[in-house]
Amino acid sequence: MADPQPGSRAEQRKRTEDRILDAAAQSFFAVGYERTTIRAVASAADVDPGLVMHYFGSKQDLFRRVIAAAPVPELSAEPGRAAEEILAGLTERMAAAPVASLTILRSMLTNPEAAEAVGAAATRYQANVAQAIPAADADLRAAVINAVILGVTISRHLLRSDALADAGPEQIAELLRPGITALAAGPEQGPEPE
Repeated sequence: MADPQPGSRAEQRKRTEDRILDAAAQSFFAVGYERTTIRAVASAADVDPGLVMHYFGSKQDLFRRVIAAAPVPELSAEPGRAAEEILAGLTERMAAAPVASLTILRSMLTNPEAAEAVGAAATRYQANVAQAIPAADADLRAAVINAVILGVTISRHLLRSDALADAGPEQIAELLRPGITALAAGPEQGPEPE
């Protein structure tokens, strides 16, 4: 679909939608799903609340659009390099508490609508991971990798597990490296058992 012509109604609508999505993202990431209101989003976007509902239908649909617009990291097609990219991303997120991500995780854990939208984003990420895994069970391996990352993130930042909270990000990544690398590599290509 071509970009709307500058100054056209379609272009004005796109700018308004973008403003609403930006305001919604800031609110969802700052205060979470439960505490974000359509009125607050509308006020931040400088539009009428009815316009937010007209464009997006509901708070749940608005949240889905915000989550769907979040970038999903592209991974190398080479399994070893993909494993290192996964670990580098996790290390980066562990180095500083990812405030926006934690707010969304809290929302996911307390609200089924938020959990559904975040689950769809996790599925997109898992699909990227699965593409780098040369195995028939690549989807399962990608799901396990995602579960490990999610578990470490929740345990370190939300539950503040002493051992995980006190350990350095590089130390945790080093402990995870053999498992993530093995999952990303797929089954070993050795001789057939007799």
